[in-house]
Amino acid sequence: MKFFCYLGAFSCISLYWFGQAPLEVGMLSVFLASIGFWNSLVFYNAFLPEIAAPEDHDRISASGYTMGYLGSMLLLIVCLGIVMGIGKEYTNVSFILVGIWWIGFSQITYRVLPNNVYNRPKSSKVLMNGFRELKKVLKEFGTQPKLKRFLNAFFFFNTGVQTVMLMAVLYAKREIFTGKYEDQATTGLIVAILLIQLLGALGAFLLSRISTVVGNVQSLLIVVAVWIPLCVSAYFLKTPVGFYILAAGVGLVMGGTQALSRSTYSKFLPETEDHASYFSFYDVTEKVGIVFGTFFFGLMEYLTNDMRSSILSVIFFFAMGWLLLLFVPRDRMRRNPDYDEKLTTDNQTLDYFK
Repeated sequence: MKFFCYLGAFSCISLYWFGQAPLEVGMLSVFLASIGFWNSLVFYNAFLPEIAAPEDHDRISASGYTMGYLGSMLLLIVCLGIVMGIGKEYTNVSFILVGIWWIGFSQITYRVLPNNVYNRPKSSKVLMNGFRELKKVLKEFGTQPKLKRFLNAFFFFNTGVQTVMLMAVLYAKREIFTGKYEDQATTGLIVAILLIQLLGALGAFLLSRISTVVGNVQSLLIVVAVWIPLCVSAYFLKTPVGFYILAAGVGLVMGGTQALSRSTYSKFLPETEDHASYFSFYDVTEKVGIVFGTFFFGLMEYLTNDMRSSILSVIFFFAMGWLLLLFVPRDRMRRNPDYDEKLTTDNQTLDYFK
């Protein structure tokens, strides 16, 4: 996790010199920063079942997303303050600030989280052992129907979530902030992004509370269903005010969907020491969904010559994800004393998250 974190952070810092470099060099920095970010998340997510009992997964997962949304919002405000207050010529400084922020706050992670929960012996054959673990986990998936059913549902509804996240700004710029609203584009998009970040934090917190009452799968069924009318309303939006309201709604369900998906997957894992291997499948499913969703979005715009139709087409992913969730068992998670005993290997970590 340290390796990928530092790879991503330093690659981000290197974008400071993007303006003086050929396009290919700048894209290499973006490529390496993305590899560092996404791969570090595999190990970050895998810590969830290692530091908490199943009944605490929803709360801790939501807390992680809440802090992430609030932190990104705070840094965004700082960067915007520099760009809009001092001058656009200082835009590149934002890349340095992001890298320093990334490295700085990661030190809390390295200080608090346990390094080797199961006391596994170190080996020099890291790459070979990694492939062996993945092969083992792939075989175990065949004996985990609940996990497979959830991952199938997750692929579809998360594809919808990621597509909306990635395409929202482009959609707003093309379809909302045009004509008489064109001069409001920059300010409007900033307001929308801040709204999504702020309410994303609130949504993660609220849905974790709802899940304690109705259960994880039932909560996901509710929040995935809410995405469908949001997509329909996006199709009819014409004004910035309507877009702000939509951004608020997207923020609320986005944070909750992401946080609860991670904790639900974590609860469905079997007794294993290969959490990182299991979460690699979770993250691969997410990334394949991103590629598939954005391609589908662009294809629909190409076929219909209308980006609004592309937004409606995203409903397909949410509808499929919702239907597949109906086949995921909805049994409530119960306390496992044997599992709890394993987690007490690092009381400092447990106390920190409590």
